[in-house]
Amino acid sequence: MVSFLEKTKQYSEIIKAHAKRLGFISCGIAKADFLEEEAPRLEEWLENGFHGKMQYMENHFDKRLDPRLLVEGAKSVVSLSYNYFPEETQKDGAYKLAKYAYGEDYHHVIKNKLFELLSCIREEIGEVDGRCFVDSAPVMERAWAERAGLGWNGKHTLLIQKQQGSFFFLAELIIDLELAYDDPFTTDHCGKCTRCIDACPTEAILPNNQIDGSKCISYLTIELKDNIPSQFKEQMEDWMFGCDICQDVCPWNRFSKPHNEPLFQPKELLLDMKKEDWKELTEETFRKVFKKSAVKRAKYKGLTENIRFLQ
Repeated sequence: MVSFLEKTKQYSEIIKAHAKRLGFISCGIAKADFLEEEAPRLEEWLENGFHGKMQYMENHFDKRLDPRLLVEGAKSVVSLSYNYFPEETQKDGAYKLAKYAYGEDYHHVIKNKLFELLSCIREEIGEVDGRCFVDSAPVMERAWAERAGLGWNGKHTLLIQKQQGSFFFLAELIIDLELAYDDPFTTDHCGKCTRCIDACPTEAILPNNQIDGSKCISYLTIELKDNIPSQFKEQMEDWMFGCDICQDVCPWNRFSKPHNEPLFQPKELLLDMKKEDWKELTEETFRKVFKKSAVKRAKYKGLTENIRFLQ
């Protein structure tokens, strides 16, 4: 007779094996519970206005902290990471995109893998109810990844893994299945290093492991729908969509290895484009270069406005 504990361990091993087969670089599991330590931090962050004009961050406060309000009867949060570090990057001197936006939109690519993972769980374990999340709902993904033992939150507030760095996406399955839970990651391996804080040109990274999102270049070039404030004119360092500065200077990213996801491969044209090409970007070229890309969020108008701001 298989005991309950043995069964939960067996189920967890099944999930992790399928996650590895689907290309996820890590998978950890935490008990679905209230994020008590995160509540005051989130409240303070919002009160300080660090979310800028991302009004949606003020919504669903309780759901952000309790996955059981997102999935009825939730027992487990399965956290996963997926590598996006590219083998080749843009040419020096070009207007820059964050590396995560080189290929197809990660929301769709990874969500399809999560649906497949959930389907595998149902096939091998039985009727399991749950939802898939990829940066698209009020889920505090870095807190859950830390609880599931995937890594620690760096000073730039991104999750870091010792053998991978930080160039990866996070995703979650919240399911109503009890599993064997991993130990949380409790050690901060950033130590006294402040390279990300020192390198941020807009001083968005604060010394208390918080980020002032209203100053972040990623926010200014993607989330902000108004004109970029003129105070940032000389601080953008040619980033037209997103920003990788804090990750590029992080010593842990010397361990980043190129991904092997064909859908994240950039269009050849994108890597070859120089500043003059970006300045003369047509809507037709935009559609060709960014077909199925996350950059389409900015639309042709938004991207060209960002480029004009950088000139």
